[in-house]
Amino acid sequence: MSIFRLNHAVLYVRDLAESVAFYRDVLGFGYIDGGDAHRGAAFLRAPGSVNDHDLGLFEIGADAADSGAGRTSVGLYHLAWEVDTLGDLERLAARLTEAGALVGSSDHGTTKSLYAKDPSGLEFEVVWIIPRDLLTEEDRAKSLGRLDLAAELAKYGPDARSGVGISRP
Repeated sequence: MSIFRLNHAVLYVRDLAESVAFYRDVLGFGYIDGGDAHRGAAFLRAPGSVNDHDLGLFEIGADAADSGAGRTSVGLYHLAWEVDTLGDLERLAARLTEAGALVGSSDHGTTKSLYAKDPSGLEFEVVWIIPRDLLTEEDRAKSLGRLDLAAELAKYGPDARSGVGISRP
């Protein structure tokens, strides 16, 4: 018996309606029927997912302190949401920028990443993975650097599918 994937994540948030709107309107999550069956909670599904839910949000109120994870306490740093195409990454970069949520981006060689914060200040990553058949030794050897999304789009094209052979067999 072994674990083979993460099924869903649950986050504590300050304002449930604001968080649902962010994950729905900016990242494209769908609000599932009966998703608010538990008072102060909502359950959402990532686009194209067949999971019951991919994200649970539980409201704890406006006076909740910021997460101290990584600064004053142990805890989760971030979740990484994978996009299907490099064009999807470009579109999300624009949406996250427009929402004032984008806080950074990185080129990890084999992966291209955006970093953002939700309305409660919880950081997350959006990642596109170079398909196996397009990987080069230069990609594998590259260390952390600045993401030049325009150059990546010129190199791979907006329709290049993510992660075949790396995150998916």
